[in-house]
Amino acid sequence: MFEPDAEALDPKHLRQLQLERLQLQVKRVYESVPFYRRRFDSAGLCPDDLRSLDDLRRLPFTDKGNLRDNYPFGLFAVPTSAITRLHASSGTKGKPTVAGYTTADIDIWARCCARSLVAAGVQPGDVVHNAYGYGMFTGGLGLHYGAEMLGCTVVPASAGNTPRQILLLQDFAARVLCCTPSFALNIAAVMAENGIGRDTLALQIGIFGAEPWTEETRATVEHALRIKAYDIYGLSEVLGPGVSMECAEGRDGLHIWEDHFLPEIVDPESGEVLPDGRFGELVLTTLTKEAMPLIRFRTGDISALFPEPCRCGRTHRRMARVSGRTDNMLIVRGVNIFPSEIERVLRATPGIAPLYHVVVDRRGTLDALEVQVEVSPEFTSGAADLGALIALRDRLNDALDAALGLSTEVVIHPPDSLPRVEGKAMRIQDRRTL
Repeated sequence: MFEPDAEALDPKHLRQLQLERLQLQVKRVYESVPFYRRRFDSAGLCPDDLRSLDDLRRLPFTDKGNLRDNYPFGLFAVPTSAITRLHASSGTKGKPTVAGYTTADIDIWARCCARSLVAAGVQPGDVVHNAYGYGMFTGGLGLHYGAEMLGCTVVPASAGNTPRQILLLQDFAARVLCCTPSFALNIAAVMAENGIGRDTLALQIGIFGAEPWTEETRATVEHALRIKAYDIYGLSEVLGPGVSMECAEGRDGLHIWEDHFLPEIVDPESGEVLPDGRFGELVLTTLTKEAMPLIRFRTGDISALFPEPCRCGRTHRRMARVSGRTDNMLIVRGVNIFPSEIERVLRATPGIAPLYHVVVDRRGTLDALEVQVEVSPEFTSGAADLGALIALRDRLNDALDAALGLSTEVVIHPPDSLPRVEGKAMRIQDRRTL
């Protein structure tokens, strides 16, 4: 552990620490952020009403719409002169969401990322190849500072230019690769296309996040790159990467660093708090963030909480790997569909390559769900005739129909023919509103 006194804190003491920090945080935002003061006053609440962790559910939610409405600095709890760093989302759905950091926030961010790296088995002195994007996106810088705090050598490769990434991985002998799972698959594919042997790399550990991925994807990446792959979770509005992390001992859920973040799972429709083990929308409250504290922030990510002890010794609760997003959920002919469920079926089907695209369109008065996939090079290198391809398509159609509860149309493409990505994957096209 990087900070064993905090990571293995007795659960009773951890809950007491959370309550004390929550009370201070709520009081601070009430006094410093007009948005929260108005929200609390409208609900007839004041900071002194918060006497237990259960009282948290009495407080109103915060969502991305609130951040956009208060763009750019309306939710800051400190003056801009105290801000050390600004990050922002891409703003593809309107105004970007802005995140501010004080010097203390940057230090906590680095510590959370250092904890996360150690949980996956990263050690001081390791070479860490960081292929997350740098800039306004928080992925690259958070893990960069965490790795440096741990005492690693960081290669700030950022995203893109896959052939150069492979060259750097070979020449600098990185033991750790940090990137999106889709980019890791892309690295493996480019290596295979160019006849580059896996034995030219020193990689042992992969830290993957920034997009939903499945156990089948994990198995594919691990086989292709011969590494152990671990899931890291975070979001810019709350901190960035390092909110939670899988441990090497368990790899069964991601430990949320609960001394800094208070998690809840709520029903996406009603907002009702759900018990441990039930899947719903993850809600996070920041307990130590100075610049932009968030109270009950609705992440839009679908997960669940597990309080059972982990054999690694960490006492912080674990969250299930994100299985989808409430805003990415597709409703096709009245059926709720998460892309991760489609991916799970594809990864379990021999003969199908990892890359895929999902297209939803309207044909006449009915929605149509099309899944575009590539056949794997191994499949086509054999005696694959038209009949074998048709059989593969039909088998995949049947598996998707059974998993999703509605009919799909599978379109099989030749190997390496679908567009590649070198960053965060955007696999869903919903054409019904065009």
